[in-house]
Amino acid sequence: MLAFQQAGSFKAEIGLLAQTITDAGGKVAAIGPGAALAAANKSGNIQKYAPTPAELPNFTPYSLITAEANEFPQAWLQAQTASTPAISTDLDKKTRQAVAVAADRTIGEILDRVPPGSTVLIAGLADASTAAHLHVAIAQGPTFRHTFLTATSTRQDALVTITDTTATILGLLTLPTPEPVVGRTWTNNGQPPPTPETVAQLADADLASQVLRDVREPFFLTLVALQLIFYALAALVLRRRRQSTATRRRTLIATQAVAVLSGAIPISTFLAQLIPWWSATRPMPALIATILGLAAAIAALAFAGPWRRSVLGPLTTVAAVSSLALLIDVMTGSKLQVNAVTGYEPVTGGRFYGFGNMAFAVYSTGTILALAGLAHALRHRPRLAYALCLGYGLLAIFADGWPRWGADFGGVPSFVLGFAVFMLMLTGHRVSVTRLAVIGAAGAVLIVAIAIADWLRPPDQRTHLGFFVQQVLQGEGGSVIGRKLGAMLGTLGNLPLTLLSLVALAFLYLVLARPSKVGAAALSLAYGYAPTLRAGLFGALTAALVGFLINDSGIAIPAMALTVAVPLTLAASVRALRLATPTPPAPPSAPAASTAPAAP
Repeated sequence: MLAFQQAGSFKAEIGLLAQTITDAGGKVAAIGPGAALAAANKSGNIQKYAPTPAELPNFTPYSLITAEANEFPQAWLQAQTASTPAISTDLDKKTRQAVAVAADRTIGEILDRVPPGSTVLIAGLADASTAAHLHVAIAQGPTFRHTFLTATSTRQDALVTITDTTATILGLLTLPTPEPVVGRTWTNNGQPPPTPETVAQLADADLASQVLRDVREPFFLTLVALQLIFYALAALVLRRRRQSTATRRRTLIATQAVAVLSGAIPISTFLAQLIPWWSATRPMPALIATILGLAAAIAALAFAGPWRRSVLGPLTTVAAVSSLALLIDVMTGSKLQVNAVTGYEPVTGGRFYGFGNMAFAVYSTGTILALAGLAHALRHRPRLAYALCLGYGLLAIFADGWPRWGADFGGVPSFVLGFAVFMLMLTGHRVSVTRLAVIGAAGAVLIVAIAIADWLRPPDQRTHLGFFVQQVLQGEGGSVIGRKLGAMLGTLGNLPLTLLSLVALAFLYLVLARPSKVGAAALSLAYGYAPTLRAGLFGALTAALVGFLINDSGIAIPAMALTVAVPLTLAASVRALRLATPTPPAPPSAPAASTAPAAP
C-alpha cells in the first residue's frame, strides 16, 4: 500500500494519524482488520489490536480507538455469485434492513463501553456495492450538539468529507494538524428538523447525487445534438435565397426566439436546482422539462419590455440573468451548483463551493456580454457607460477569486484578460500583444496575492487557494500543475464537447461573420447597429480561450461559454437582419410606408 501511494502523484502519507498521536504520547487501538489500517503508524505497526470489541477489555487507556462495522460489505460480497461477480449494484431492501440491524448492534456494543465524556465519530468510508453513495457521518460528544455537521472544506450543511475525519480526530485530541492533512474539522452548523425529516432530507441529497450521475452524460449528448441541429437550421435560414419578404420575416423572428431560448439554457441548468427534479419518477424528462421551462421564462423576460426592439436587448437580458444569478449564488453558499448537471457533485468531491469551471464559463461570458449591452444602451452617455462597466466588471472578477465567494484560482487570470480586451475595445484602444501581456501578468499577480492572503489565514480556515501556496512551498507545485495540465489535455477526448466547441466557432465565423448571397454578413450588420457587441464578443471569447488553457476542465469552458455567446450573438444578428430588411410596400391605394429601419 505504501509503495502504491508513493508511486502515485498525490503521495499520501500512510499512518500519519496514528503516528501523530503516538508521537504526542497517546495510545491507539484497533478493533477489526479494516480499523487496523487507520490505527497503524508509518511503520505499519499497531499498538493494540483486537479482532472484536469483546477482546479489548478496557477502552480507557487509549486516546483513539478505531473500530469497524463491516456488515454491509460482507453481505454484499456474500451476495455475489461465481457466475455474476460484482454485478449487483445494491442489496435488496429486506437484506439491507437485516444488515443495518446487525451493524447497529455492533455499534451499540461499542457505545456501551465508551468511557463517559468520550467523543464518538461514525463515518462511512467506502461503498458496499459498485454504486457510489453519500455515507453517514455522525458525531456524539461534549463538543457536538444536535445539529447538522459541516466543515470549512465543504461549506455545506450536512456535508463533510472523508479526509475531514483525520483533522477532526486530531482537533478533538488538541493536537496540531500536520501540513499533509488536507481535511478540516467537523463543526456544528444548522438546526436540523425532527429526525424523520432529517433522514428524508439526507436521503434526498444522496438520491440527487445518484440521479445526477445517471442523467449527466445523456443530458450533454442531448444538449450537443440539439445545438448542432439548431446551428444547421439557422445556417439554412440565414443563407436561404428564395423567400418572400413576409416568410423571411417570420423565419427570422422564430430563429431569434429559439436563439434567445438556447442562450438561456446554460444558466437554467443551475436555476433548475431550485426545483427537485431528481425526485421525479422519470428524472431525465423532468430535468429537460425544468430547464426548458426556466429558459422559456428567461426568454419571455427578454422579449417582455421595450428592450426587445433593440439589437442587444434580449442578449443583454439573458446575459445579465446569467451573471447576476451566479454572482448571488456564490455570495450565498453556492447552492445552485451542488448536484447541478453543469455543476459539481458531492460524491466525486472535486469542489463543494465557489465557481466550478462550467459555472465560471457561463458567469464570465454572461458578465461581459451583459456589460456590452449596457454600454450600448448608454451609448449617448459614454463616461457613465465606462464607469458602470468597469465597476461591475471589477466586482465580478473580485467575486470570482475571493476565497469566501468564488475561490476560483484559474478563473481570475482568464476573466481579467477577457474583461481587459472588452474594455480596451469598448473605449477605442488598440489591443496589442504588449498590453495583453501586461494585463495577463496583472491578473496572475492578483490571483497570487489572493492565494497568499488565503494562505496567511489559520490552516483550518484556508481554501484550496491557500492550500496550493502551501504545496508550492513544500515543493509539490510542479506535480499539482502537471496533474491539472494532464487533466486539461484529457478533456480533448470528450468528443461531444469538443465537437460542440468547433461547430459553434465554425458557425460564428463561417455563417454569421461571412457575407451571404442575399446580403451583408449578419454579424457585421449587428456590429453596425451595436458596435459594443464586437467588444463583448471578443472579450468573452478571450476569457473562454484562456480559461481552456489554464484550467483542468479544459474544453468544457469554451463549450459552455460558446453555448451562451453564439446563440445570443445569433439573436442579435437576426434582429439586425430584420431591421435592415425593408418594410413590404403597402397596397397602391394606401400611402407609401417608410422603408427606414426603426432605431434599435
